[in-house]
Amino acid sequence: MGKPQASQAPQKDAALYRAVWRWHFYAAVYVLPLMVVLALSGTLFLFKPQIERWEERAFHNLQNSGEVAPSAQVTAALAGNPGAKLAYYRLPERKGDAAAIHLAMPGGGMTDVFVSPQGDVLGSIDPESRIISIARDIHGQLLLGRRGSWLVELAASWAIVMVVTGLYLWWPRGRGMAGVIYPRLSQGKRAFWRDLHAVTGFWVAGLTLILLFTGLPWADVWGSAFKAVRTEMGWVAGPQDWTIGGQPASDAASGGHEGHEGHGGGQDANKQSMHAEHDHHAMHLAQSGGHAGHRVSGQNAVMLDRMVANGQAERLEFPVQVVPPGGRAGSGGDRSAAKGWVVKSDTQNRPNRVVLTYDAMSGKLISRDDFASRHPIDQVVGYGVAWHEGQLFGWINQLIGVLTALMLVTLCISGAMMWWRRKPEGGLGAPKAYSMPARPKGIVAWTLFAFLLLVLPMFLISLIAILLIERFILPHAPKAQRWLGVA
Repeated sequence: MGKPQASQAPQKDAALYRAVWRWHFYAAVYVLPLMVVLALSGTLFLFKPQIERWEERAFHNLQNSGEVAPSAQVTAALAGNPGAKLAYYRLPERKGDAAAIHLAMPGGGMTDVFVSPQGDVLGSIDPESRIISIARDIHGQLLLGRRGSWLVELAASWAIVMVVTGLYLWWPRGRGMAGVIYPRLSQGKRAFWRDLHAVTGFWVAGLTLILLFTGLPWADVWGSAFKAVRTEMGWVAGPQDWTIGGQPASDAASGGHEGHEGHGGGQDANKQSMHAEHDHHAMHLAQSGGHAGHRVSGQNAVMLDRMVANGQAERLEFPVQVVPPGGRAGSGGDRSAAKGWVVKSDTQNRPNRVVLTYDAMSGKLISRDDFASRHPIDQVVGYGVAWHEGQLFGWINQLIGVLTALMLVTLCISGAMMWWRRKPEGGLGAPKAYSMPARPKGIVAWTLFAFLLLVLPMFLISLIAILLIERFILPHAPKAQRWLGVA
């Protein structure tokens, strides 16, 4: 009895190894192409502040003499856009920069009008044409709208599985450091690509898992479930400042109108609902004098100038927005109408965000919402989001993000090369199944598997679908079975 049991142990290990390898391969077939797209588009988003300042380069380093009041700058922007409504006034980042007047246009759509310190309109930029806006739509939706956001979430879920299974395959099992910590360069092309893939995967695994998990709160299915749990448990303090599947958090669970942040939602419908949101809530500051919409005067002008001065005095982190009463207050995923004047920092570094609300009539400070006042869970997510967007530690965070993206692309290329070199004619090239059934062994393995099923709903849903297809469809499709390498 003892001898057969001893001989079966290596077979069981080999069966488990081969099974993990197969799951790693199948996950990679779907994940790797999307990983390249997400890595490259995410790299662009890391440099959002620099890219947007470059896009606005024509509106910087202007003369400071003869400065006019912010209300006069808004009047100039409205005069050049009849029927437009003020969404918010963005303070200049530096002395001598133009102010950005964000307007809701009468025919739908938004525009950023740049006005010099002297009150001259210098030009405008369509927010949807910005490099970062396009990169965001690719990164969060693959330019496919809400369905694209589901594909991204599915890829992120299976990428986590791919990383975990990859670490199991990488485990040294008594080998030396060559091919484990550093690649062997003199063992031929096959060993080179294998080592490059394994070693790169080891070094980037931790950073990849951080990126994937910090991106999940934006995802449609995961983010909605997370919000529901937080609401049910009372773990909410203040408005959520990130979107869910591209929708404002207040609408995500109810399937309301999509927002603008771009991690899901139908692309065309997303833009239309965003425009309707601003059209509905943006304040038309013209109350007296001149043609409607062409002038800011009286109390409105006084209050606008006062709010801009408040924003300057508070030294909030750029970009700083002054939102009029009825405008869209809060940050990120909040779409509630402002009950007073709102002065807020909309910086990507979430721990530095501050929202100040002032009484619409008296201008007195009503509330101050900063990072410290939020629920601890929101703070954890805020740190994660800031890291994900490359702004938590400034250029160091950006550098780490770039290195992570480069290693991910290297991982994808080396994995594709390994597959291409061993792919047979007329087949996908999946590793062959072992004759003995494979089962995870040990409490750690089963706990990890249960954890993945519990915290990754898209993984669970897709896994059920795969098992059903394998059980009921593939037996009737022998050609598909052979191509997929399914026994």
